[in-house]
Amino acid sequence: MKTNKENTSKSKTTISLIKIICVSVILMLLSGMGVIAVTTQIDNVKITLANGYEMTVLTSKTNVGDILEENNIVLTEEERVTPNVDEEITENRAITITNKSEQEIQIAKISEEGIQVSLDQLLESYAPITEKIVVEQVEIPFETITKDASSGSTDTRNKVVQEGQNGIKEVTYKVKYQNNTEIEKTVLSEVVVKEPVNKIVQVQKQVTSRASTTTRTPANASTSSVGVYKVTAYCACSKCCGGSASGYTASGTRATAGRTVAAPSNFAFGTKLSINGNTYVVEDRGGAIKGNKIDIYFSSHAQALAWGVRYLPVQVIN
Repeated sequence: MKTNKENTSKSKTTISLIKIICVSVILMLLSGMGVIAVTTQIDNVKITLANGYEMTVLTSKTNVGDILEENNIVLTEEERVTPNVDEEITENRAITITNKSEQEIQIAKISEEGIQVSLDQLLESYAPITEKIVVEQVEIPFETITKDASSGSTDTRNKVVQEGQNGIKEVTYKVKYQNNTEIEKTVLSEVVVKEPVNKIVQVQKQVTSRASTTTRTPANASTSSVGVYKVTAYCACSKCCGGSASGYTASGTRATAGRTVAAPSNFAFGTKLSINGNTYVVEDRGGAIKGNKIDIYFSSHAQALAWGVRYLPVQVIN
């Protein structure tokens, strides 16, 4: 029979073997974990979102799509990522998400709809936009001005005393073209080259007779036009002629209603003028009677006021 001493020795030997086995297993496990840690590299990756927000993540993955999925980042249809989702991350360890251009979105929609188009067709549809500065001459429409000289009469007629003429302006545009087609036109500046001339229409009485001595222009008289004049009226009162009112004209004749007119010095005394169908004689001058202005004499201040201001064609009777 074995003694107790022998049994005790065997038990100690068994325990020692178990300890050795356990330690060996632990060392092997630790060694395996170390190998995994060495072979699996964890890096910092910088991700920039489309709104400009930046974030840095720790990852052991190298595929762009996997890294985005790992961080719950989902791309919308309007966004694109650099590098592409199916590419490996580059050495700079950066992923950038940006918004697609309108051109890229349209091309993507065409592709999704399954429309069969060639690359040339796509490029033609989204050709570069060019800009040009263009200067054009544009007409400025004239306005029509109506002057009422009828003194309230119901029997009137319209008479054109000045024809209208369109003006001209130079307009500078910035024009955008695509495929040689104008797609946008913006005005940069405008410069008037020629002012428009307004058309003047005067409303007159059908029959005008200011004085019984007024004479009509003979039908067989020879006339020559001198243009449209501003025709006003005056009398021999102090309001019209000042303190020098005497009733006599600058030519020495007595002013007579229906005959006497004050005209600029380019009309000699005695020149007969046809104004509004009536014949007048140049017998007077005046400090304000210059250029294209003529003053018709009336026997009373009330008649002169009633005449007012009219723009009428004037003809010299030969």
